[in-house]
Amino acid sequence: MPGVLDGVRVLDFGRYIAGPYCATLLGYLGAEVIRVEKIDGGEDRYVYPLFWNEDGSEGEGSIFMQVGVNKKSVTLNPAKPEGREIVKKLVRTADVVVANLPMPAMKSLGLDYDSLVQIKPDIILTSISTFGPTGPYANRGGFDGIGQVMSGAAWFTGTIGNPVKSNAPWVDFGTALSSAFGTLAAIMHHKATGEGQEVGGALLRTGMTLMNGLLMEQAVLNINRTPSANRVQTSAPSDIFKTKDGHILTHTVGDALFARWARMMGEEEKWVNDPRLQSDQTRGDHGTVIGARMAQWCAERTTDEAIALCEEFGVPAGPVLTPTQALADPQVQAMGDLYPMQVRGADVTAPVAGPPFHLSRTPGLMAESAPSLGQHTDEIMHELGYADAEIADLRARRII
Repeated sequence: MPGVLDGVRVLDFGRYIAGPYCATLLGYLGAEVIRVEKIDGGEDRYVYPLFWNEDGSEGEGSIFMQVGVNKKSVTLNPAKPEGREIVKKLVRTADVVVANLPMPAMKSLGLDYDSLVQIKPDIILTSISTFGPTGPYANRGGFDGIGQVMSGAAWFTGTIGNPVKSNAPWVDFGTALSSAFGTLAAIMHHKATGEGQEVGGALLRTGMTLMNGLLMEQAVLNINRTPSANRVQTSAPSDIFKTKDGHILTHTVGDALFARWARMMGEEEKWVNDPRLQSDQTRGDHGTVIGARMAQWCAERTTDEAIALCEEFGVPAGPVLTPTQALADPQVQAMGDLYPMQVRGADVTAPVAGPPFHLSRTPGLMAESAPSLGQHTDEIMHELGYADAEIADLRARRII
């Protein structure tokens, strides 16, 4: 079944997550994505290695397995003149270029927008950086954690004096998602007008966007909330609670859900009629009191018992799962979003997360595992008009 982006070629100069996953999302929709990386391979190939080679070196890792799906791999040194010429030829065949590099690096490699439009005037460049193109930090590099800590998220996630960064790289993946959304808009604009443009994504912008509610409250009310770890401050009981054999999370928002929770406690009149607890915010203000009752209730039950009762009374809840438990969870299995894909270079498959959306008529494509290093170099070089002898010479000189 054809994808909605069939016929669109994307050059992926990204590294790690934000840029590569943006390109992956476009590939799910049918775009042809060519990953361009260093001759010896990008460092991001080997994060969380899934196997080790016979010489003891690390094999390809799980991050690359996820962000490399459906891509072709070309190795190239764009810092050399001959490599720069190959980049120009590639750009002339492309519709979109994706890169997440600091601006000085973009310019030195000829991947900035001003350079690319000299090669192909209608090109779409999706440039992803830590801080965007302006401001005192514009030339600084960075990773996901920078967006977490500078947006206030890590400070507010922890406890007083102990900020906590999430291990899940939500800033990176959030930036990839928003950048792919912007790229789709640019592709639509190009189809309508023939014009290209630059799409800009920034890690700090993503962090500030996702923390915006709390930041607005601070700006308007100067409320100066202090961190409370897992306890939500705007409703209750919304926290993680220990059971006899594990933990569960409940999130109770709105009068109706709070009444159901009180009924589950067998104390509806006591809690619902308490004048201190007549809104989500006032319940959040007294969250330690409400939470203490929920903690007592959970401590008397196993996780399965607590979850079953929450379901019976209509109180949203979920068990805190280990990675092993998450993979085996029946709901995870039923959703079918993890695809067993072959790990190139090893006799093993890995459960790779597929598209984070479902389309009923044009479903996302999970066609090929992440490519081996340089797997498609010769194919693409032939397409650009290079003969076998030229390819061999360029390879001998480490241009490709």
